[in-house]
Amino acid sequence: MAFNYEEMSWSDVRDQFRKWREENERHSEDVIQLWVALLEDRLHKTGNERHLILEQVIIAALDTARFDIATKCTKQLSAEFPGSLRVLKFKAMRLEAMEQYDEAEKILDAIIAKDETNAAPRKRKIAILKARGRRVDAIKELNEYLKKFMSDQEAWHELCNLYLSEGEYGKAAFCMEEVLLHSPHSHLIHQRLADIRYTMGGLEHIETARTYYSQAIKLNPHNLRALYGLYLCCSFVANSRAAVSKRKEAQKLAQWALEQVAALTASNSPIKNNDKLIASLDAAFGNLEIKAN
Repeated sequence: MAFNYEEMSWSDVRDQFRKWREENERHSEDVIQLWVALLEDRLHKTGNERHLILEQVIIAALDTARFDIATKCTKQLSAEFPGSLRVLKFKAMRLEAMEQYDEAEKILDAIIAKDETNAAPRKRKIAILKARGRRVDAIKELNEYLKKFMSDQEAWHELCNLYLSEGEYGKAAFCMEEVLLHSPHSHLIHQRLADIRYTMGGLEHIETARTYYSQAIKLNPHNLRALYGLYLCCSFVANSRAAVSKRKEAQKLAQWALEQVAALTASNSPIKNNDKLIASLDAAFGNLEIKAN
């Protein structure tokens, strides 16, 4: 976003910063440019907002690698609030951005020792472990975090991703089940859980995946990925050694899912007369097989 600095006053910048904070938008490059051009020398005019503005500028400076600005703003906050754990967190974030991970971890450990209920430094510590490629340690730390903050859905999501990166699909599925308890009406969570179960393979997991794909479609009939997943699951069951009644039911459901996929693709595709493409897709799906180890 381009701003005409000549037509803006410091109060316009203050109001713009406030709007971005309220809307939870970062706009880091714009924040730094406006800060340097108009607001830095007039910070004292912003009143009680100056602390929020300084924090906003620190985050933007770290995003844009302007460590000089981040250091200067952090020192201003530290002078007003000596010993503040919040200011210490910003110091740790600056060290983390500069890849001085050992020093950052020492500060985070000190914050945690003073306030065990503070979730932010624990999350930053996990982020550092991920940045250093220590996924196993990150998983261990995240498990400890979730023992204290069990309702943190983002943490369960992150733990799921870490387990997936390690090939621990069973544990990843457990994490998504925890997320599902908090958001039972989210079709995306049902779909994600179904994807994991489908990846695990085997008739039992495929049937479980089919159940979650079906629920995702029930919550959002336009979820193409869930429809594809349902088709693949049903095709697997139809070609398995399951009971004849199960195979017939799966075959009918697979046909229905494919028809829904074709209808949605035809209605949303900008390509006209794409029947041949859909037929090719049908043939490609028909050749897919899953074999359990």
